[in-house]
Amino acid sequence: MKVAIGADHGGFKLKAELTELLQELGMDYTDFGTYSSDSIDYPDVAIPVAEAVANGEFDRGILICGTGIGIGIAANKVKGIRAALVHDTFSAKATRQHNNSNILTMGERVIGPGLARDIAKIWLETEFEGGRHENRVCKISDYEVK
Repeated sequence: MKVAIGADHGGFKLKAELTELLQELGMDYTDFGTYSSDSIDYPDVAIPVAEAVANGEFDRGILICGTGIGIGIAANKVKGIRAALVHDTFSAKATRQHNNSNILTMGERVIGPGLARDIAKIWLETEFEGGRHENRVCKISDYEVK
């Protein structure tokens, strides 16, 4: 699996924790920045990550900002993206099984690194169930083209 990862200044430290996790899991990943704690605008990272996932260059993406909210809103503007804000392990699993989310967003100011690592691991290892959920996800995709 190929993973695109990025953060703004509010998620810079947590991104470092998660890139370490990706290395431990043997995942192929690319870091889209930011590369320091200097202030940047979250769309400048969210949009390139989302476009890379949407065009199939990467299988999934992980985005982190202070809350996970703004960066997720920006990512969800890209057609084909289903970014999910997750701060608990139950939702990490459910958003993959039921919603086929392709980008995970989290907030560094909301959760600690241990929980973030658990969430990311569960999210990366959980497959989409399809079945009854497939039609629901397809309705979202169908709406995007209107």
